[in-house]
Amino acid sequence: MDIERDIDSQARRYAGFVPARYRAEWVAPVSTWWSWRGRDVHIARATAPDSDIRVLVLHGAGGYSGALWPIAAAAAAEGVEVMAPDMPLYGYTAEPRPAAVRYDDWVELVCDLIRAECEQDDRPLVVFGASMGGLLGYEAAARTDRVAHVVATCLLDPADPAARRAAARLSPVGTVGPALLRAIDPWLGRVRVPIRWLVKMTAMSGNRELARLCATDPRGGGVRVPLGFLCSWMNFAHTAPETFDAAPVTLVHPGADAWTPAPLSVRFLRRITAPTRLVMLDGCGHYPVEEPGLSQLVSAVRRVRDEVRSGSPSVAQQAFDKPE
Repeated sequence: MDIERDIDSQARRYAGFVPARYRAEWVAPVSTWWSWRGRDVHIARATAPDSDIRVLVLHGAGGYSGALWPIAAAAAAEGVEVMAPDMPLYGYTAEPRPAAVRYDDWVELVCDLIRAECEQDDRPLVVFGASMGGLLGYEAAARTDRVAHVVATCLLDPADPAARRAAARLSPVGTVGPALLRAIDPWLGRVRVPIRWLVKMTAMSGNRELARLCATDPRGGGVRVPLGFLCSWMNFAHTAPETFDAAPVTLVHPGADAWTPAPLSVRFLRRITAPTRLVMLDGCGHYPVEEPGLSQLVSAVRRVRDEVRSGSPSVAQQAFDKPE
């Protein structure tokens, strides 16, 4: 299989839902591989040797590098180098033990990838996390202290019962999920089920065709995940926001998100010690491709790029405001 041709073809399917002007300067993904703990991790890249900024794009429970590439390509068009890994179970990453994958593996993989990239390249690294990838990027920034800025479309904290209820396909699972899943994990944790059975994949977008693509893509929302993965996510203790000072955080939350309501992420953002900014993306669903929100997202990324380039902590501090 020609992976580069395949991922570009898949990425263009998702790009069909973004405004034409964002497809005009299409940057095709280049496939690279990184060996990590017996896995061949696939990383889609848009290299830019002359760029002074790099962006690490992290997908969530219904995505992969191809699904997020239209947004990654828009960032690349802003003159930054982009890399988008496929987390274990998703995309083109070769996972030898899919039934054993846990959320902790995702956290450790991203942390090790950030450290490896920063050892090879001293350019500032911005992390952009979509959906569940938002808090994943936040956690990796806290653990590595190598991230210049965290941008997230949502900050869904599994310690918050309301956040768990929002994420789960059946709200009661979000309420009793942590204890229930801990109880059954020793017996059923390795059982793999379609991710769409567990989370509200139908709420990915108000566009039914896009939501269907996200939910059925065999490398994204169509994958099967072990129940133990959901258990590990619901019971994972993320870094307390009151102690987080690793990097500034910009929340770019879709304004018409029918899956993860903005107030859940905003109240987590308000607790963060580091400088924060809130940007609401008008008209955007959970997968933010609608206007004017998509242009607001690009503008927010451009602003982050310029602030990181300035290299002045005082400028960055003045540029951020706590949401009301």
